[in-house]
Amino acid sequence: MTQLSQPHRTRILPPSSVDPQEVQLQQSKQRILANRCRPLFERLRPNLIETHYNWYIAIDPDTEEYLLDQTLQGITRQIRIAYSGDEVKLTIFRLNDTGTCGRLWV
Repeated sequence: MTQLSQPHRTRILPPSSVDPQEVQLQQSKQRILANRCRPLFERLRPNLIETHYNWYIAIDPDTEEYLLDQTLQGITRQIRIAYSGDEVKLTIFRLNDTGTCGRLWV
């Protein structure tokens, strides 16, 4: 009688080819951008929350311009149109009590 061998276990996805240091650098850049946008969001929120509650807002910290849309898909479409081809440096918030769009930074 032959003995069955254990099945070979593999990852569902292949290992990431991205350097972990590069990932940390990108995350650091994202946090810095978010920290630049947060004061602008806090200044805009009281005026916009009454008429656009739970809408998405994308803020450009350099120009202080912003885009508004009811859906995440809509705001990303607006960003692509407004910043076609350029490197986009915006942060998306939600016009609610916390400003969170579903991802919490600890």
